[in-house]
Amino acid sequence: MSVLQARELVKSYGARTVLSGVSLTLSPGQRTGLVGDNGVGKSTLLRVLAGREARDGGTVEAPSDLGFLTQEPEFPGSASVAEVLDDALAEVRVALRRLDELAERIADSEDAMTEYGEVLDWCTAHEAWDADRRAELVLDGLGLGFLIGATGQRRIDTLSGGERTRLALAMLLVRRPGMLLLDEPTNHLDDAAIAFLEEHLRGLSSGVLVASHDRVFLDEVCTDILDLDPNLSGPARYTGAFTAYLGAKRAERERWERQYATEQEELKALRSAVRVNTSDIAHNRKARDNDKFIYAFKGARVQQTAARRVRDAKRRLEELEQEQVRKPPPPLRFSGAWSAGNGSGPVLSLHQVRVGQRLAVDRLDVNGTDALLVTGANGAGKSTLLGVLAGDIAPDSGELLRRKGTRIGLLRQDVWFAERDKPAARLYADAVPEGPNLGELGLLPGPALGKPVGQLSEGQRRRLALALLVAANPHVLLLDEPTNHISLTLASELEDALRAAPGAVVVATHDRWLRRRWDGAHLELVGGGLQG
Repeated sequence: MSVLQARELVKSYGARTVLSGVSLTLSPGQRTGLVGDNGVGKSTLLRVLAGREARDGGTVEAPSDLGFLTQEPEFPGSASVAEVLDDALAEVRVALRRLDELAERIADSEDAMTEYGEVLDWCTAHEAWDADRRAELVLDGLGLGFLIGATGQRRIDTLSGGERTRLALAMLLVRRPGMLLLDEPTNHLDDAAIAFLEEHLRGLSSGVLVASHDRVFLDEVCTDILDLDPNLSGPARYTGAFTAYLGAKRAERERWERQYATEQEELKALRSAVRVNTSDIAHNRKARDNDKFIYAFKGARVQQTAARRVRDAKRRLEELEQEQVRKPPPPLRFSGAWSAGNGSGPVLSLHQVRVGQRLAVDRLDVNGTDALLVTGANGAGKSTLLGVLAGDIAPDSGELLRRKGTRIGLLRQDVWFAERDKPAARLYADAVPEGPNLGELGLLPGPALGKPVGQLSEGQRRRLALALLVAANPHVLLLDEPTNHISLTLASELEDALRAAPGAVVVATHDRWLRRRWDGAHLELVGGGLQG
């Protein structure tokens, strides 16, 4: 069984360094979750490890038996499903045929006996004799059972994007390589398919390195977590699954903040000490004639001691200024930015609302301090419901009642700003001249504050939109998939902030972690209707 090792990896695109000094070791049976904010280099790291991109520095030792799942499947469109499956099983079938050939020669050849043992070990590790049955189980478990049999002749280019992604994942699991690199494998999977994948990966002897935004998946599958987000010492590895990682990150954050505060106090004291002139430390009284000699002697000693102390302070100041830890990025907070409440009782009500075939709601009341979670399958009408509550979508029938003066903020899945050339911090400051500084909210990293809005990533644009919504002090905040496109640490901070929200919050999401930890009301959309 092979080990994947990388040491001090560096990867840049032009002047932008994406990976710097990243090292890792992945052994058989180890399942490492790769986490970090969008753009921090997760997909880049996987491509470098898989040999799909050249590195600018460092070393990689990867086993030849390595499987890589990209976010964009790499099938030829003209191939059939059956041909793709045959290709995934080809190595197993070759090995089984070779095993039969060697079995006939094993009694007459020592070389044949040696090779037979090697091929037998490979076949055992890859469960070669069960490969065809495994293929059916995997396709069925990932929701692709309809492709088994006669429909296997379907061309790849007739499948949807989600079906092609699931097929690529299925073929990797069927092939059963000794090392797996997976980039967002739960994309396009429903809850049942994710549960199947979790169980399947836990049963593998292969090493697995997986980048995922699915926190429940990381908690169910991973034995450790590699975090590429900023911390005291760069990329860091944490033992345990996602829950253990969160606890370790909180403790690390507290240590970082304490160390930064201690060092800043010391820097302040050292700078003050360096400014002190030795004459300020010496005696200021005028010496009498009869003790001028002893005064001069003691004064010289005082000045020497003071000079030494100043030199020591300067030396320590220079060292600390070079070695001090950087300021921790601010955690997400809404305190001081969102204080609205609108009393008790309903602030929004839907009565007999219908929107085509997308939504049917007989009655829904949202009170001034409600925390309401809306779930449902894709296409069930979650976004439509939020659009109706926000007043952006007019129902075909029924009515929306809004308490007078109620302010509503809606975070959409797709965010667009007209002033694309304006820096993010300036756009926010113009909109919120008397509110908290954008950098203090912890929603955007420092370098992004000065970027033109049009150059922000999708996740950064959504965070900027959230900052603007909260600063508008809404009575009701409507959030459509709020944890999409943000780091897992920020997602946890967002959930904590929402628990302390002063106004009503309605969240529509498929996020399993958020759903499991939600302690407010919960409504599920089934076929466009609400189930309490």
